[in-house]
Amino acid sequence: MNSNREKMLAGELYQPWDPELVAARAAARVLMHAFNASAENSAERHELLGRILGSAQGEPYIESTFRFDYGFNIHVGRSFYANFDLLILDAAPVRIGDDCLIGPGVHIYTSTHPLDMGERVSTLESARPVTIGNGVWIGGRAVINPGVSIGDGAIIASGAVVTRDVPAFTLVGGNPARLIRQLETHPAAEPRNGPVPRP
Repeated sequence: MNSNREKMLAGELYQPWDPELVAARAAARVLMHAFNASAENSAERHELLGRILGSAQGEPYIESTFRFDYGFNIHVGRSFYANFDLLILDAAPVRIGDDCLIGPGVHIYTSTHPLDMGERVSTLESARPVTIGNGVWIGGRAVINPGVSIGDGAIIASGAVVTRDVPAFTLVGGNPARLIRQLETHPAAEPRNGPVPRP
């Protein structure tokens, strides 16, 4: 029989109050509070981020406060910058590509609850992964819902609520987010190496 953690990662209904998952979230809270209390640009903050994230290329820069469920399901590419108050509910994997910018107050959700009331009140839930391509810019207070994929070069307008996949090189906005226009594509600039410069 699969464990609740295995069910969670497989997108099946699982019990989030399973002791293993409760302990994992508790351990994540300890790291989360330490990260948010640490000094900007400090070696301590960089070391904590390495312990929090499942994987990271280069040196990601995340402003406090940063909130998450587990941390180990978050994977970021090169030159990643997130402004204040990023929240990621990472019951399923959240994969973010290279050269991405996240505005303040962005929420990324993978957890979802059953539509059937009987299942919902039993506290069962499920999770669907979120994938964000390379060169994506997500504006402040946008919400990315479970199961969404965002293509390379896309822009998510401030306050957008993204409920479905976003094609590459498009600008979307609104609630629910809709196509505003196609974006011109240009050859990518030379990738940056080292820490992300703070805006």
